[in-house]
Amino acid sequence: MPEPRRIVVVGTGVAGATAALTLRKDGFDGQIVLAGEDPELPYRRPALSKELLDGTATPERISLKPAATWDDLDIDLMVSARVDSIGGGAVTFTGGNSLRYDRLLLATGSAPRPLSLASGLPHVHTLRTLADASALRTALVPDASLVVVGAGLVGLEVAATARRLGCRVTVLEAMDRPLARVLPPALADAVADLHRSEGVELLTSTHLQALRPLNSGVEVTASGQTRQADAVLIAVGTCPRTRLAERAGLLVSDGVIVDAYGRTSEPDIFAAGDVARYPDPSGGGMLRGEHWNHAQDHGALAAANMLGADRPYNAVPWCWTKQYGVTVQICGHPTDADHLDITGDPHTFDFTALAHRNGHPIAAVAAGRPAAFRKLRTSLTPTTTPA
Repeated sequence: MPEPRRIVVVGTGVAGATAALTLRKDGFDGQIVLAGEDPELPYRRPALSKELLDGTATPERISLKPAATWDDLDIDLMVSARVDSIGGGAVTFTGGNSLRYDRLLLATGSAPRPLSLASGLPHVHTLRTLADASALRTALVPDASLVVVGAGLVGLEVAATARRLGCRVTVLEAMDRPLARVLPPALADAVADLHRSEGVELLTSTHLQALRPLNSGVEVTASGQTRQADAVLIAVGTCPRTRLAERAGLLVSDGVIVDAYGRTSEPDIFAAGDVARYPDPSGGGMLRGEHWNHAQDHGALAAANMLGADRPYNAVPWCWTKQYGVTVQICGHPTDADHLDITGDPHTFDFTALAHRNGHPIAAVAAGRPAAFRKLRTSLTPTTTPA
């Protein structure tokens, strides 16, 4: 393919922003357009459920880069820019303006999974953007009651933040333990005990049945029990934002399908981050990552490959969560394990755990031992090159 002179990146989250920065770092001297719907400059999304929500960080402090950086690097940053269609070498924005491109990166990310029960109700929140965090923060006053639906990473981080702000917190989880898609039972149980020790009412195997608006809150019915809350957070996972890809006729299945190099079914369009579904570097199947580190790494790789690097993505996914001052680090897919070797005590959050499947290490989890975690994570890096 000819050398690109204009590259358009759709999405100003970490995948898109990192891609734009990488293009300049790798020597691309053509035009870079970074466009997204969010009205804010690119920011660090993990802070939304923690530092920004508890007030220890300001919106300015969680910016990915100082505002001047984008101009200094000659990156055309377009915020509050909604794209209606892509393909045929052009991006069309709401209002009809269009822009030609030589390469395009889709980094549109994901959106909170909707619940029809919660549609349009006041005092019911989701958390994905800075505006979402600001709206939720106003509800988290001392002695306010918060019901969190979903005990995944976001739900539990918000629960921990709300408790530290003096709120009364109930977490409703449909599965039999928190973080069931992230941690094996022995480690998930330790997290559950931590929340309960901090005063959270954590109810597992509990199914949301109804939400009814009240004058100053919400009536929540779950598994036959009804309670009142000043605010509700819906945190039941995310959906990839594939609207543009579908309209363009790209291959889509729970994400935009890409090869190991980030290419979609159209050779001049790449995808990276939460929206992309990519080959499992350890072999077999496809994955869609939803964590900050993956989006950062995948965005950088897609940028390099748009410039002809032809480098496959073989990173082991990893993430961290911080709750009540405790940091748990996770790499690989621990819930796929058939055996877990634990050193230390999960209930004091001073441990490492190496997960095995069929006798081979596939994942690691640690708390209180960052150096040991780094060593384990490095040892799990795939040595094979995906097809």
